[in-house]
Amino acid sequence: MQWTWDDTKDRRNRAKHGLPLSMGEVGLNDPLAISVPDPHPDGDRWISICAVGGRTVVVVHTWPDDGDREEAVGRIISVRPATSHERKRYEDGG
Repeated sequence: MQWTWDDTKDRRNRAKHGLPLSMGEVGLNDPLAISVPDPHPDGDRWISICAVGGRTVVVVHTWPDDGDREEAVGRIISVRPATSHERKRYEDGG
């Protein structure tokens, strides 16, 4: 799976959450990540809770639904620190 993001959105995400969108790419490789559909009106988005370097983060992203997984390209929309509730959910395995 390959990931992409908008550079302008990356700058905004760094300013707002202090995290680069590239951190989401690392987090989405976490085999223990928890991913659920995001009922956002803008379309098919997912929310994943994952660990990156000892930190628990939340990644909002698209998830391509067709083609070879290794060739598919998803878009990372935002990355932020997990709330205490989200960290607990991750630690409890879902």
